[in-house]
Amino acid sequence: MKCEANEKGRYFLLGSLLLCAAVMGFLTDGIRLTIFSFLEIQTVSARLVQDYTVLGVGGALLNASLVAMIGLLLVYFSSVTLAGPTIAAIFTMFGFGLFGKSVTNISFILVGVFIASKIAGKSFGAYSLIALFGTALGPVVTLLAFDLNLPLYFSLPLGAFAGVVIGIILPAVAGAMLSLHHGYNLYNIGFSCGFIGLFVASLMRAMNLLGPIEVTWNTEPSTALTLLIPLFSAASIIYGFLSSGQKVMTSAREVVALQTLSGRLPTDFFDAVESQTPWINMGLLGLASFAYVTLTKSSINGPLIAGMATVMGFGSFGKTLKNSYPVVAGVILATLVFGKSLSAPGPLLAALFATTLAPVAGQFGPAAGVIAGVIHLIVVESSGAWHGGLDLYNNGFAGGLSATLIITLIHWYKTNRTKEDFINEA
Repeated sequence: MKCEANEKGRYFLLGSLLLCAAVMGFLTDGIRLTIFSFLEIQTVSARLVQDYTVLGVGGALLNASLVAMIGLLLVYFSSVTLAGPTIAAIFTMFGFGLFGKSVTNISFILVGVFIASKIAGKSFGAYSLIALFGTALGPVVTLLAFDLNLPLYFSLPLGAFAGVVIGIILPAVAGAMLSLHHGYNLYNIGFSCGFIGLFVASLMRAMNLLGPIEVTWNTEPSTALTLLIPLFSAASIIYGFLSSGQKVMTSAREVVALQTLSGRLPTDFFDAVESQTPWINMGLLGLASFAYVTLTKSSINGPLIAGMATVMGFGSFGKTLKNSYPVVAGVILATLVFGKSLSAPGPLLAALFATTLAPVAGQFGPAAGVIAGVIHLIVVESSGAWHGGLDLYNNGFAGGLSATLIITLIHWYKTNRTKEDFINEA
């Protein structure tokens, strides 16, 4: 009964946050402008970096709320537990609903994964995480449906077909990618989507259909956008304390205990404790991310909220303050060493999303985390061009490559060192 009550509470909190975000959008732009910009978002280019808030804060918040609500309903009706992995997915979907995902372009990928589950003879729930995170390839659907100036009677079915095909092949690719980095890249589906996007982009380039990447980055201040992550974080912390049914100090000790976990996939923090304290960890990560962005004196926009919301979501599924800060420090170090600006879009997003490598620091220590952050920034600034901006989780793609390199070297060193010590002892 307690678990059932906890899950109902989680649904209530997430639903309330999504509703709150949508209401903030309507209050910001009004009903008419919000609806108009929401409809426009469904057809504009979704490739990296497309900040939907440029078209209208209201429409972007409405789109993000609906994208995340689709994910929440999918979890509910597929009878999957709403815990660490699925909560991380919902927060990520919300964030990228401001930054490349639309109600339109995610739908066909979800259908494709559903078909894949039937082909494999599995329940849709077994593939639900792949479906939720696999929407990172939504830009492929938008590109084929709306960006090529083809007749709509041809382009719309083409985009829909591509989305379904992507959804069908995603489960097979995702399983293979996980074995490469051994669970040290939290955004494994982003790694998988980058792999698929690489082939799609190559085909598009061969047909001279893929133009250069363009960056749309909102620099206009917005009260609604600025307040969003602090509001989500505060609600998460308060809910974590109130719903845990225990003394404040007990909950605080549980949060401290979470900091000792490596975070390596799959680490569901709701399995690590019997209470709701992972929400507190999520809120603290949200506030820490917001503080970092604020210190860089950057205006809060769609992509930055996507980064902060993703960090916050994975506070239930692998990320802690302890295993995240070394990776962020590594990105900052690399940014300064290479003479880049900490407030530039690339380094700023990398600092947030590079926490996908938090398990490296959690398992092997802060020094390894710093090295991972340095390598990540180097890789991520090139990897977007490889898949043509078609994988919204570019940092997941770069993180998978970085983690694979780092873990391979560490395992090689440990294996050979062990053999050498064994020989010497003999």
